[in-house]
Amino acid sequence: MPNAYQNFLSQLDRALAVVPKPVALVTTLQTPNRIIEHTLGIQKDNGAEQSFSAYRIQHNNWRGPYKGGIRFHPQVDLDEVKTLAALMTFKTAVAGIPMGGGKGGVTVDPKTLSSTERERLNRAWTNAFRADIGPTVDVPAPDVNTGSADMDVIANEFGHPAVVTGKSITHGGSVGRDTATAQGGWYVFEALRSHLNLGPDPLTVVIQGFGNAGATFANIAHALGHKIIAVSDSSGAIHNSAGLDIPALHLYKTAHRSVQGFPGAENLTNSAMLELPCDLLIPAALESQITGENAPRIKAKVILELANGPVTTAADDILFVNNIPVIPDILANSGGVTVSYFEWDQNMKSEHWSALEVDQKLRDHMNAAATAVQTIAVQHGTDLRRAAFIVALNRLQETESKQK
Repeated sequence: MPNAYQNFLSQLDRALAVVPKPVALVTTLQTPNRIIEHTLGIQKDNGAEQSFSAYRIQHNNWRGPYKGGIRFHPQVDLDEVKTLAALMTFKTAVAGIPMGGGKGGVTVDPKTLSSTERERLNRAWTNAFRADIGPTVDVPAPDVNTGSADMDVIANEFGHPAVVTGKSITHGGSVGRDTATAQGGWYVFEALRSHLNLGPDPLTVVIQGFGNAGATFANIAHALGHKIIAVSDSSGAIHNSAGLDIPALHLYKTAHRSVQGFPGAENLTNSAMLELPCDLLIPAALESQITGENAPRIKAKVILELANGPVTTAADDILFVNNIPVIPDILANSGGVTVSYFEWDQNMKSEHWSALEVDQKLRDHMNAAATAVQTIAVQHGTDLRRAAFIVALNRLQETESKQK
């Protein structure tokens, strides 16, 4: 099975087979600009010293500062993070925002750190990477096991709010960031709906993953009258063909730490849930969930990727033949990085936008991105993923040409 970066390269190759690009351009985009590594040392609360490996991958900055999260995890995977940095380059280009792609991490189990030790680690990270980050150089953000409190510390240590995004509102964060990924995904879906051969409302929706993105998408769709017939979390899935009561499910999940056992719903496995007939399937959990093995059994009319990489390249080919459109991650979940860019823009201009302003700007960006991708898909008779890569390649090539 190919590793994550090889899968990214194969996706790139599939797009290039439709619209070839100059070899020099492609060669540059196949490899990160820089992989930066440091060892961070902090003093534990008991006085002992401890060291942690940390790194930052800067993939490409033709369109603007590198952009991408910092993750804290005991098994940080360089291959995965390199892939995410590359995909961020393409995601920011598809979204039409003036930023590039990056990603980083620290090899640490954050559960072993006290709050003061965690703060020391964030300050150590900032000082180690100080020469490599900055508002016009590289703008990190939260990722796996990091959040607004970590970003607040980094901004404080660096001395400028625009060095990171994902901060708390009181420290220069933007309203709308917490819901941006799901809300942006909904706006993309709305923009493409007339091209997707779906019937009238209410739509039947299946959501894999009931974390922030999946649960927020469920809230949006439920509030608009659509039927969420199945959802899942790490413990398993639940199904009710008449539709789930999403507000009640939130309360149940909080009380029981699982969606399974929800009254009036049957328990299912995650794999069985993915194969339910529905109008809209939302993978919002892990990568490689729809593969060459289970793709022939997918009965959804449309798939929208809120997770990163939930559909493999082999599955893409099967779904395309079966006329099941896949709205790809680099378009569908780009609302998060788009509102991160809004936060950076507000910080750079010392402005504070209202929730209404942020939402309208997000809608406009997602509509424009979806329309550009759909136009290329029709023009070249290809799927939406290849079309999204082509949109990104066109924009990256245009920017790179202007810099020569």
